Amino acid sequence: MPNTASTIKLLQFPNLHVVMHPLVQHKLSQLRDKNRPSIGFRGLLREITLLMGYEALRDLPMTTAPIETPVAMMQAPVLAGSAPTLVPIIRAGLAMADAMLELIPTASTGHIGIYRDHDSKQAVEYLVRLPENQGQLFLITDPMLATGNSLIHATEVLVKNGVRREQIRVLALVAAPEGVAAFAARWPDIPIFCAALDSHLNEHAYIVPGLGDAGDRIFGT
Repeated sequence: MPNTASTIKLLQFPNLHVVMHPLVQHKLSQLRDKNRPSIGFRGLLREITLLMGYEALRDLPMTTAPIETPVAMMQAPVLAGSAPTLVPIIRAGLAMADAMLELIPTASTGHIGIYRDHDSKQAVEYLVRLPENQGQLFLITDPMLATGNSLIHATEVLVKNGVRREQIRVLALVAAPEGVAAFAARWPDIPIFCAALDSHLNEHAYIVPGLGDAGDRIFGT
């Protein structure tokens, strides 16, 4: 029988949280299908991100505020402090950030533009735009955690801009052990939420079995 717990943690990767909800796993299997057209891929990506967002934001701080229902006054639970900031790694992370904005419409959005050099496999930065840091959570979105280089670099960008490590979380879809290990070696206390930890990277640094190039599948390129 499948593990239907909300998340599982692996001993070798204590900062990794794999979201095992049956709907997440079912939709991810549909997403992996190479025959899925871009419109279907985008829809499934949105649905999975929404479901994973509940787990990644499970412990947001709460307070109470007075409201009046049609029946009585009450102290109602509300989010405390500033809404989270979404930080997609352009370009594939944009689709996940758009889905998270449906979940948290008051969230601000930063952008970090990074591409992976074809030969060196290293991250190359070309854009950084971040909102003001008011102590809120910063949630980095990127569907694929492959080598980990882009994610490590994006985290370094946030830290250099004054974001504390405890303010940062990562939301991915599919991760490779090599990338998770590399990220954990650099940022061991920053949690990663993903839907699957796959087998390995191939000789081209693509995740196996993976789902292909997420950006190309999202945008039909």
